[in-house]
Amino acid sequence: MNLKNVIKRSGLTVDYDRSKIYNAIAGAAKEIPDSMTDEEKESITNQVENTIANLSSITVEEIQDVVEQVLMKQGFFDVAKHYIMYRQRHAERREAQKNLMKSYKDIFFADAIDSDMKRDNANINTDASMGIMLKLGAEGAKHFVDNYVLPEEFAQADKNNFIHIHDKDFSLITLNCCQIDLLKLFHGGFSTGHGFLREPNSIRAYASLACIAIQSNQNDMFGGQSINAFDFAMAEGVHKTFCKAVADEAYKSMVYRLGTEIAGDAKAFRDKFRSHMDYSRCRFTDGDAQPPLEAVEMILQALEATKPEELTEASVGDLTQDAVNIYHLACADTTEETHQAMEALIHNFNTLHSRAGAQVPFSSINYGMDTSAEGRLAVREVLNAIQAGLGNGETAIFPISVFQLKAGVNYNPDDPNYDLFQQACRVSSKRLFPNFVNIDAPYNLQYYQPDNYNSYVATMGCRTRVIGNVNGPSEAGSRGNFSFTTINLPKLALEAKGNLDKFWQLLDKYIQISHDYLLFRFQTIKEKHVYNYPFLMGQGVWMDSDKLKATDTIEEVLKKHASFSIGFCGLAECLVALIGKHHGESEAAQELGLKIVGHIRQRTDEYTDAESINWSTFGTPAESTAGQFQRANRKKFGIIPGVTDRDYLTNSSHVPVYYPIRALDKIRIEAPYHELENAGHIAYVEMDGDPSKNVKAFETLVRAMHDANMGYFSINHPVDRDPVCGYTGIIENECPHCHRKEIVTGHKTIKRIV
Repeated sequence: MNLKNVIKRSGLTVDYDRSKIYNAIAGAAKEIPDSMTDEEKESITNQVENTIANLSSITVEEIQDVVEQVLMKQGFFDVAKHYIMYRQRHAERREAQKNLMKSYKDIFFADAIDSDMKRDNANINTDASMGIMLKLGAEGAKHFVDNYVLPEEFAQADKNNFIHIHDKDFSLITLNCCQIDLLKLFHGGFSTGHGFLREPNSIRAYASLACIAIQSNQNDMFGGQSINAFDFAMAEGVHKTFCKAVADEAYKSMVYRLGTEIAGDAKAFRDKFRSHMDYSRCRFTDGDAQPPLEAVEMILQALEATKPEELTEASVGDLTQDAVNIYHLACADTTEETHQAMEALIHNFNTLHSRAGAQVPFSSINYGMDTSAEGRLAVREVLNAIQAGLGNGETAIFPISVFQLKAGVNYNPDDPNYDLFQQACRVSSKRLFPNFVNIDAPYNLQYYQPDNYNSYVATMGCRTRVIGNVNGPSEAGSRGNFSFTTINLPKLALEAKGNLDKFWQLLDKYIQISHDYLLFRFQTIKEKHVYNYPFLMGQGVWMDSDKLKATDTIEEVLKKHASFSIGFCGLAECLVALIGKHHGESEAAQELGLKIVGHIRQRTDEYTDAESINWSTFGTPAESTAGQFQRANRKKFGIIPGVTDRDYLTNSSHVPVYYPIRALDKIRIEAPYHELENAGHIAYVEMDGDPSKNVKAFETLVRAMHDANMGYFSINHPVDRDPVCGYTGIIENECPHCHRKEIVTGHKTIKRIV
């Protein structure tokens, strides 16, 4: 035989090796039991060798072509098919390797400001060193999952952009997000893995540990972290601060009376004083001109029982006024402490670069339902802190702040927290936050139990909603989303070429693939243990995890209490592709749009009933996915007006942001989708100019969205930020703070992606 040299794809020349041909044929035959005998494999190898024997050199690809031809010629068609597929898979892996290295190069050397990498998470700086490290690790993990983990069906659906697998880099490791019940966590204290933190005893400690809880839980998960009842948790911290303040002011009062320090230990006096107090009868009241008589009597009794021996009856006189003063001063001290605590909380949430990639945790807080004086104070002061902004007046992006609306609590003028709702509107009209969640919407109200704050619907800030539970209490606290997958609706419509029967077939196919992928993903991590999630599971944050040992698996508590979500992107473009108009333009399109999303919901409900898993339908927050899907659709189908002619698909079920429409019409059209999207949804309405100058109009829009039974919503408006001095507000001709006039290119606008 003359053949000695084989040229590899790299250009390197190696010696001819007959065994590699035989092994490749045997490998393909192995996929089909009893398809070839060993003698037949030898015979095919001999025929390939005879065909190339007279060549002095040959490439690997040319040898593989000959193998295919000989297999086909000898009638081994199924083996040939698997051999061809084997070649294709390896070609794709080589291409993926090349793309991975290109991604690494792009990460190191390209400006990421406008890339989809940056859109993946608004809190990642992919130009900074730790952001680069995160993206390097993420790209490597995605490459591994694509090429060595994902079954072919899921890999192809994702690669061809029929679906998008979110957070693929974490798919072998952990789950998405969680609503943290702070009071459950704080009672008795908790551990962060580097030391035990005792139960907090002041509002400053409660606020500080809220940040630590978010930070610690974030390190066990890839998604956002939310506190579902922030005001109820902080109210307990306010009460403890007030109790301490009363004792402190009592000590100061006695020192003033004596004109000198009290003999003995000051702490001993405070402890003795507090032992005589019934703080259920003496509580903080927010801004009352006259203190409650019962509170004054309680303080007076404690003073009489603990006054220093040096104070005779004659020299003491009537202590009633002292008791009144102590109460007033304690309330003032508590208010100031709460103000400082909430200011620190907002600053901490925006500066704790402790998540992978030097990100700040994606944090959210929900509040507005606690009508106690302590809870009301916490809400008022966190709103004040959000309105004040950061050090130079910048708008704080985190935590995503969510005001929970409920008639009878804060929605109507005679409700106890109506003033807080009005304050929330004032703050949001300036700072974009808080957003609003509607507990009165019938699909939220069904879970509402007045005395159970965990039954109040809350959100993860971005829009994720977790409440219904077929395996336990339908509560928001201590629960979260496992993961979600997004379907490219416009691609299905374009593939169907306007044929609705074909569209429904494709939709069912990719709903099923999305479902099957999420179950596959669940199978990959269900055997992980409590010790793999030392905070989320180890500290009992997740529902029922406090019943597990460190060596137990998480399968049962994850399967029972997580939501598994199937989402979608681009309903508007899908409708245009199917019938020529989107749901903002046509009642027929609206009817079809509701039918499409309703069909996804029907399927997820069926999965829930059949499997006892909390399946749900998601109006996906698809910032980067919307661009990725659009580029793929345009590449295959070209530029189609109203479908592929813009850079991004429209998120979820929104009316396109570019379409001119009255706010009330947009609300009327989008509202019915929220009931169907039980995994999460959001609606935005745009306001021009500076709404802080017309808060009444702002509140009117909020009311319109609430009364239309939207579940979660916000109002967008321009919020300019001067990057030099940090002023945040409306900038017209010059910055009102530093009077800079480089307005055309010198200021940025903070705006949500819709």
